[in-house]
Amino acid sequence: MLMRRRQFLQAGVAASAALAGTVMGAGPILAAQPKAGRQVPGIYRIAVGDIEVTAVLDGYIDLGVDLFPDAKADEVAKLQQANFVPVGDMLRASVNCFVVNTGDKLAIVDAGGRNLLGPSMGDMPAGLAAAGIDPAAVDVVIATHMHPDHIGGITTTNGAAAFANAELVVHKDDWDFWMSPENLAGAPEFFKPFFQAAQAAGTPYVKTVRKIGGDEEIIPGIRSMALPGHTPGHTGFVVSSGTNTLLIWGDIVHSPMLQFAHPNWSIAFDTSPEVAAGTRRRAFDMAETDRLLVAGMHLPFPGIGYVMRGGGFKFVPAEWRYGL
Repeated sequence: MLMRRRQFLQAGVAASAALAGTVMGAGPILAAQPKAGRQVPGIYRIAVGDIEVTAVLDGYIDLGVDLFPDAKADEVAKLQQANFVPVGDMLRASVNCFVVNTGDKLAIVDAGGRNLLGPSMGDMPAGLAAAGIDPAAVDVVIATHMHPDHIGGITTTNGAAAFANAELVVHKDDWDFWMSPENLAGAPEFFKPFFQAAQAAGTPYVKTVRKIGGDEEIIPGIRSMALPGHTPGHTGFVVSSGTNTLLIWGDIVHSPMLQFAHPNWSIAFDTSPEVAAGTRRRAFDMAETDRLLVAGMHLPFPGIGYVMRGGGFKFVPAEWRYGL
């Protein structure tokens, strides 16, 4: 509704009359409702042309500043103050998933971490339920990569496939690396849980896994894009319909506050930090130049927005849409 001055004044008179009637006829004042103590499930929808995308919040993860080896303490503190974040060692990052409904196929890109990295994740199933999405109706589970906070939710706590009728799509290099018993055996002890989580998640999908490359059609409307550096096969996915495009870029960014300002600050989890930094800069350049809508697994929920330049780069969250 487009409200102009006359409609505004008329609405104000009507509201005043209605409020007066309500107060005059009010009943007894009731006791306060008990506090809920937590947020409602995080879901948010946008349209990409004729495709519907639902962001689902799985939870959050706290990252220590020490996970960014090149970060300078004074600059981190400066960024925290500028962003109204308490100065300290922890950087909170959302863990997002994205359901893509093309009308013919239903896909989910990443599925959160279940409880593999602690109790602050695992809300994805509640989010799907709140959005009216049945896991049994999902045709394709797409993994940007096989880290625990991205593939933990593709299985249940008893080791079964959480999306019983879906195929798993993942880059061949990621699957071969993480599913290798030899790589698990040779990994440092602190890193073995990453392999164990990947193998536990991938095993129920062994018969239906589709291993892809960096530029393939997954289903009509979704295409892979190679975004190397974070893991051996880290991949983004381009959702397109008509002239509209959304790039789901996975883990290009872990800490928006740090890495948009300093794209060269890679996280310790990157398999190839220098390659990851170069990929991040190219992704930022492409998104800014093309005014491309992007979605990230660790951008502030719902994790959708734009990239602009200014003292490095900046993330601009997309305006909340009241309709699709």
